[in-house]
Amino acid sequence: MSKFQVHVLASGSKGNAIYIQSGGTGLLIDAGISARRIASGLAEIGVKPADLSGILITHEHRDHVAGLPVFCRKYGVPVYAKEATWYGLACRREIEPVCCRILPETVRLGELTVDPFSIPHDAADPVGFVLTNNGAKCTVATDVGFVTETVRAALADADVVILESNHDVNMLKNGPYPRMLQQRILSNRGHLSNADAAWTLAKLPPKPSMDVFLAHLSHENNTPNLAFNTVRDVLDTAGRLPSVRLFVTSQERRVTNCSEGELTDEDQTDFTASDDLVGGYFDRSNAGTRLQPGF
Repeated sequence: MSKFQVHVLASGSKGNAIYIQSGGTGLLIDAGISARRIASGLAEIGVKPADLSGILITHEHRDHVAGLPVFCRKYGVPVYAKEATWYGLACRREIEPVCCRILPETVRLGELTVDPFSIPHDAADPVGFVLTNNGAKCTVATDVGFVTETVRAALADADVVILESNHDVNMLKNGPYPRMLQQRILSNRGHLSNADAAWTLAKLPPKPSMDVFLAHLSHENNTPNLAFNTVRDVLDTAGRLPSVRLFVTSQERRVTNCSEGELTDEDQTDFTASDDLVGGYFDRSNAGTRLQPGF
């Protein structure tokens, strides 16, 4: 079992929030869904908002901060963001001043060391996060225009990776989005495609085991099946699939790498049989190609 317990409460263009725990320390990455939904999602796993050691903000876009003012007002949890992110945050005046902290180059929160790293995206000063605890490493990299050497180094040797797999390029180019928006998404300050996510993972240094969450899937330009199959096939071609547990995150459902969400062999569903399944993981240790729903 991973030393990092990850619960992706929501992931996508309508809102993002991730709870990560290691040892006795729990952090929230982004608060882009309602405060009520965040509190409810935490309650499902036995966590109270007061238990959080902090909230880490990747950037100021609404789908990452929409629930922040109410959550801070109700629970008083400290929030860490880059200075430019605070200045760019439209709701900053609604957040309790006592909660606002400038994110330093590195910070120790409970048992976790947090190291932010720069990511290319169209925001003031967007970051991903490397969390470490006693040699174990978890990396969060969403809203990534392209994978820089800085991003690649942050992903290397991680035990858990939460990586954007936003769109299928063909779906995007042939979809309903206007050309200008398509170009923004495809730009170096836009979002990472399924294929780019797949090859990024395939080229990382090998590890005996790794949990990978595919995050920030576009509702219009991607499907869970397409993201899953694209990444799985590339990892399989590269000979990397046996060491990876592959999870697909959801806008609507909590997805976790904890055993509470695992099903028996009798309950498992072949992933390719359902296009509307919205969260789950592939575990190579089970016979065949299986996807187990996340809860």
